[in-house]
Amino acid sequence: MNFARIPLHLVFEEKVTVRDSYGGIGGLVALQAHWLKPETPSGTLLVFMHPMGIMHYLPMPMGLAAAGIHCLTAVSRYPNNDSALIMEKVVADLAAWVRHAREALGYRRIVLAGWSGGGSLALFYQRQAVAPFLTDLPSGEPLHLPDFLPADAMLQLAAHVSRAGTLTEWLDPSLRSETDPLDRDPAWNLYADPPPATPPYPAEWVEAFRARQVQRNQRITCWARERLKLLIARDGPYAEQAFVVHGTMADPRWLDPSIDPNDREPGRCYLGDPRLINDAPGGLARYSTLRSWLSQWGLDTSRADGLACGPFCTVPTLVIDNSADDACTPSHADRIFGSIGATDKMRVTIKGATHYYAFQKEKLAEAVDTVKRWLLARGFD
Repeated sequence: MNFARIPLHLVFEEKVTVRDSYGGIGGLVALQAHWLKPETPSGTLLVFMHPMGIMHYLPMPMGLAAAGIHCLTAVSRYPNNDSALIMEKVVADLAAWVRHAREALGYRRIVLAGWSGGGSLALFYQRQAVAPFLTDLPSGEPLHLPDFLPADAMLQLAAHVSRAGTLTEWLDPSLRSETDPLDRDPAWNLYADPPPATPPYPAEWVEAFRARQVQRNQRITCWARERLKLLIARDGPYAEQAFVVHGTMADPRWLDPSIDPNDREPGRCYLGDPRLINDAPGGLARYSTLRSWLSQWGLDTSRADGLACGPFCTVPTLVIDNSADDACTPSHADRIFGSIGATDKMRVTIKGATHYYAFQKEKLAEAVDTVKRWLLARGFD
């Protein structure tokens, strides 16, 4: 089926505090989206949003639109750059798009389509919509959000539990100094020569490794809090600082397929060779600010936790995971599905599919058909 691709632009005013993106007119938030509109009318719209990703041309939304399902691929105020991203601002952007879809585009039913990192964002949104709880930022500044319009259904597609939780599972615990990435403890350096252990890793070693990952996340959080407090006392309420986080792709499961097993290729992750990605410029959370760390990466401070928000999701929910996913492994889908508060919830695994369905037309078609049949069975035509 043919579909139209209609660019949309949404602008609203917001008080200027800390400038967390380059350029633009102060006091205005400008958002973009693509409206993928099939020829057949529908009262249902799938809204995709990732905290920082641009999803206009990803296989899944285009495949759904080609199957006759109306989609909106919305972008937050942080397109392709999460170095200063504040999750509370992202969820406000998603709220603006949901309201626009209902009031301006005329859709009666909204389905949040949480792809990858958009999964926990969608759950974060639904919690705020049904049980508002956000009154400030993790950094302490007051937060004033409008009422959110609840979604009518939820999709969790190749999703992970949260940005903070995922980063923690990938953090390199061998770093002894955050300012000197060469100072690493060989006893916990997965990529040392010789390595500290070889796959399959002993369960006790993995448990200790995981504990050290959590401890490193907590150390950075403690430093960020104290540093921000110092800067504000010295330079005023809008003081901020950027920093680099080294070593963010050291998850034992990339080298040991017996950990959280699925059909992924051992020795690689969704970004390539994890040994290189661990310190590459494009690695997860490589660049951050103090406030951004507390909002999106701090395990103890981020509110955008899919597992904490899941019980507030009581609308029909479909969880799809891919058995060859080398980004979001099965335990993420297990935990998300277990957390969802809905009585009408369904879990489907696409056998052999990778994270993006790249060059996998048959797997993509299977996933699209699964979503379409699930929507139709619940009256979302």
